[in-house]
Amino acid sequence: MSGIAPGELVKSRGGRYAGTLGIDLASADAGERFKWFLAAALYGTRISGSLATRTWLEFAARGVLTPDRIVATGWDGLVDILDAGGYVRYDYKTATKLLDVCAALMRDYGGSLDALHDAVADPRDLESRLKALGKGIGDTTVDIFLRELRGIWSKAEPPLSPLAISAATALGYLRPGTPDPDRAFARLRRLWETDGQPAAGFADFESALVREGLRLRRQRASV
Repeated sequence: MSGIAPGELVKSRGGRYAGTLGIDLASADAGERFKWFLAAALYGTRISGSLATRTWLEFAARGVLTPDRIVATGWDGLVDILDAGGYVRYDYKTATKLLDVCAALMRDYGGSLDALHDAVADPRDLESRLKALGKGIGDTTVDIFLRELRGIWSKAEPPLSPLAISAATALGYLRPGTPDPDRAFARLRRLWETDGQPAAGFADFESALVREGLRLRRQRASV
């Protein structure tokens, strides 16, 4: 067992990424979930987390955080925001993706991700419908998005992140080897709850493990 308790890991590494952006995922306002979806779409590209964060903050500073505002901003305006945030390498492709996804969300679900969630049959259907919103919304983006909604949306049950598994193994929460993801998830949830933490906050523990996994990966790459 790790020398650091799950709750302490969250305090030291940080919990949900959405929280660091000032997004309240548990809010009654469906717009908060869209803000995080936009962030997940940025984090899901092969670009540094710091640049993705800076780009999201640029969207926030300009008040472009809803599907209709994104569509109204248009392709040129989105490219300008993306470039200002440092998202230059993927600016054209990402602007097109955001326009297509937001148009589909407005057309099929009235612009509400909560309405999309309410319409699905099960967790796999949820993942499929999110990816069906548009080209460029793949497994990585969907997993990032749903990971932080675990415990908030009833059908948000993405697979445990490989980064979380590697960090949990390095920290001693899991035994070395290649653990079964379902068993690993159950083990980590038990550890979280045994530490006296609220079940709904498990996503903070998972996010802290992802942060640690990224740190370890950078550390190995620099050797």
